[in-house]
Amino acid sequence: MSSSASSSTPISYKDAGVDIDAGDALVERIKPLAKKTLREGVMAGIGGFGALFEVPKRYREPVLVSGTDGVGTKLKLAFEWNMHDTVGIDLVAMSVNDVLVQGAEPLFFLDYFACGKLDVDTAAAVVGGIAKGCELSGCALIGGETAEMPGMYPDGEYDLAGFAVGAVEKSKILTGQNVKPGDVVLGLASHGVHSNGFSLVRKCIDRAEAGGSLPETLDGKPFKAAIMEPTRLYVKNVLAALAKHPHSEDAASHGGIKALAHITGGGLLENIPRVLPEGMAAHLKAGSWPQTELFAWLQKTAAISDIEMNRTFNNGIGMVVVVAAEDAGATAATLRELGETVYTIGQIAERGAGQSVEVR
Repeated sequence: MSSSASSSTPISYKDAGVDIDAGDALVERIKPLAKKTLREGVMAGIGGFGALFEVPKRYREPVLVSGTDGVGTKLKLAFEWNMHDTVGIDLVAMSVNDVLVQGAEPLFFLDYFACGKLDVDTAAAVVGGIAKGCELSGCALIGGETAEMPGMYPDGEYDLAGFAVGAVEKSKILTGQNVKPGDVVLGLASHGVHSNGFSLVRKCIDRAEAGGSLPETLDGKPFKAAIMEPTRLYVKNVLAALAKHPHSEDAASHGGIKALAHITGGGLLENIPRVLPEGMAAHLKAGSWPQTELFAWLQKTAAISDIEMNRTFNNGIGMVVVVAAEDAGATAATLRELGETVYTIGQIAERGAGQSVEVR
């Protein structure tokens, strides 16, 4: 065949590496999953160009709070271990837990799934996790994007991003500005590593494998399941606690939950200061919460200090709650009744010349 003939041979989109039929099949698989996340305010289902949502009328002065995030290099282990059904929960949790920090109720979520070649089963497992995360946090999955981009990603790999929008009454926004010395710092237990610090986790796995010392189990779970345990969704329990222990931003108010901090990249040392007013510090008591086998293994394998552990990982505390001292016991009791594992981990003090978070 001459070069002129070959250059005029038709090339379909599928020949170029994009399978529209596979994309359609995925949408059909997703629809029933998304339907399970429907809630008040959703005005249209999956499939339109834009997703419609009406802010519930029970809000008098609604303020919208948005958050976006990914899953990070935890995805590399999902690819390697063929464990795709929980990273979607991580994706949702990273955004809705962030939105929660300002006292907001997550309303809806959109996801972005990008790959080189679409594997419908893998993508459906991932989106199934996203739908599960939305369902567990009372958040509607109302849209998203699936991008098949040949040559952009190696076979079997994909990337994820998510976007959440929540609402909070203007008078009930948590700003942390009324945090004062003597306030109590409560810590809500995490479900393992969550979705931050995985570049170091993977280095630890490589080191342990090279030394033939990879544990079979951690905290009573198979090693891989313990590592891949999805990020805990704090939304429903913390919102219920906020309803029972409300805090007003009125300067005269001293009660209720004053601030929340989602412990993500940067750990306790970097995230707590984000919700403290100027001049305030959090003094955390070392040993006031237990170190799990998982975090003990990571620390030993990486041979890192306590400071580095608390700056890299959540180290066992996934959400921090700052509450007035007189309400600390009742708030902790409420959170425990709702199913959280709660530790009293410190107290707020004037910063002085020290760090904004100290563990001692």
